[in-house]
Amino acid sequence: QVQLVESGGGLVQAGGSLRLSCAASGRTFGSYAMGWFRQAPGKERDVVAAINWSGGSTYYADSVKGRFTISRDNAKNTVYLQMNSLKPEDTAVYYCAGGRGPFLSDYGMDQFPYWGQGTQVTVSS
Repeated sequence: QVQLVESGGGLVQAGGSLRLSCAASGRTFGSYAMGWFRQAPGKERDVVAAINWSGGSTYYADSVKGRFTISRDNAKNTVYLQMNSLKPEDTAVYYCAGGRGPFLSDYGMDQFPYWGQGTQVTVSS
């Protein structure tokens, strides 16, 4: 089993930055891929970014490319999401998620059996 705990959310003005962290415990952290998802009120939960076990391969949704960076530190059992140039439309609950294995074949929610509780990010205009 994997337990995931997010932190770092909050309120920020448009154009600002936040860094989310997700601490993992349980299964060997370096054995599975990780992802960040977000869900705005009334909308579906969508993938924001994903990273393979080593950090050597990453994926970003088009809406965040060039602004967000996903990274991981396997020695610290932690994955990060650095969010720059934030926009009001980035407002959502952000969730980190653990994958089934070291690589991801696609980025749907069904590829991630492990989920954190979520952290709120609010971007004011």
